[in-house]
Amino acid sequence: MPSEISQTLDRGLRVLRVLAESAEGLTVTELSHRLDVNRTVVHRLVSTLEQHGLVRRDARARLFVGLGVLHLASGVQPLLRDLAMPVLRRLAESLGSTAHLTVADGDEALALAVVEPTWTDFHVSYRVGARHPLTQGAAGKAIGLLDAGEGAYAVTSGELQSGARGLAAPVRGVEGLRASVGIVTLDGAIDEDVVAPQVIAAAREVGERLGQVARGT
Repeated sequence: MPSEISQTLDRGLRVLRVLAESAEGLTVTELSHRLDVNRTVVHRLVSTLEQHGLVRRDARARLFVGLGVLHLASGVQPLLRDLAMPVLRRLAESLGSTAHLTVADGDEALALAVVEPTWTDFHVSYRVGARHPLTQGAAGKAIGLLDAGEGAYAVTSGELQSGARGLAAPVRGVEGLRASVGIVTLDGAIDEDVVAPQVIAAAREVGERLGQVARGT
């Protein structure tokens, strides 16, 4: 027997999801058609979400996700870090390279968690909170591979820091999350046969950990 749900809350969450997928925004009428819900009901839902800053309306009366969602999203980041850290620690120690979890924040890649190896004399200093375009660096480029094959990964050299080389793989299986797990090193060319499988496995494990939490399992 399916669990009981709140129809109103379910519809409100559907409103946010549809708007998040609509870069050009939607009118109330268009949103009503997308949801297959009465226009009056959609109007009430939108008005409520607007009061909480979760939906905004522009001068053309088109609806968009509001900035209020940023406050909700900021509370998720510590959870992502906590779940990823053990995986990143094993990856960093195994390869002797700085390991990181990077998430997409608009058109930028944001370093959310970073672990440096404990046994190497030299490693790349890559700080939490560092940002760069998604089109530069292995971490950002890997996020762009979410729709590619399961074994896809990105390799770059010197794009963000002279002499630094990176390899990263996308984190899959978590709806709404665009992220990658990767390593960055100064130790010459990356042996992809050795490094890529470990990075891909780490990205898979992070995705599984996050997916379990999202499903409540």
